[in-house]
Amino acid sequence: MNTSTIVILAVVIVGVIVAAAVGVAVWFYLRNERSKLLRSRFGPEYGRTVRAQGDAGHAEKILQERQDRVARMSIKPLSEQQRVQFAREWEAQQARFVDQPREAVNSADRLITEIMRVRGYPLGDFEQRMADVSVDHPVVVENYRIAHAIAVKDQQGTVGTDELRQAMIHYRAMFADLLHDGGMTPVREVRSETKARVKEAGL
Repeated sequence: MNTSTIVILAVVIVGVIVAAAVGVAVWFYLRNERSKLLRSRFGPEYGRTVRAQGDAGHAEKILQERQDRVARMSIKPLSEQQRVQFAREWEAQQARFVDQPREAVNSADRLITEIMRVRGYPLGDFEQRMADVSVDHPVVVENYRIAHAIAVKDQQGTVGTDELRQAMIHYRAMFADLLHDGGMTPVREVRSETKARVKEAGL
């Protein structure tokens, strides 16, 4: 093997090494950018998913799949008429809590499910609903998890009024977010005849 051949081989090897290094650098860059975008999009839900999976890479794959799934859906905002109707129904459940806390909590759960249906979310099992709604409502979706867990626990007859009150508070956060696409507009103020009862309930 002459000198020229050795030089050419050396150049080729160096070129391959440089190309591989560039490829690895680009891969890491794209991965970091995806991580940043997912953290920004999912907020606290990102951290919860990473903790649940025990691996950031696997968690990010799950979150990306959620995002891709929801992107294929036809999620739509509520009309003003629908907002008013749902807000009135929510007011009624808050007032109902004073005398019938258990029924109010169950109705709140059903009301949120109905809003999701009207807005276009598919109503599969609870975990799938959580995954879907977390894409556009990542900050408050944990409220829904906590409230729903209390409602399920209550079906066993083991929940006291204080826990039911906490469930209503968590449901309210999720309700406001769903009603107004991120809660930018507050839920309409309860009417004067129900204010005292809502205050009495501690909501």
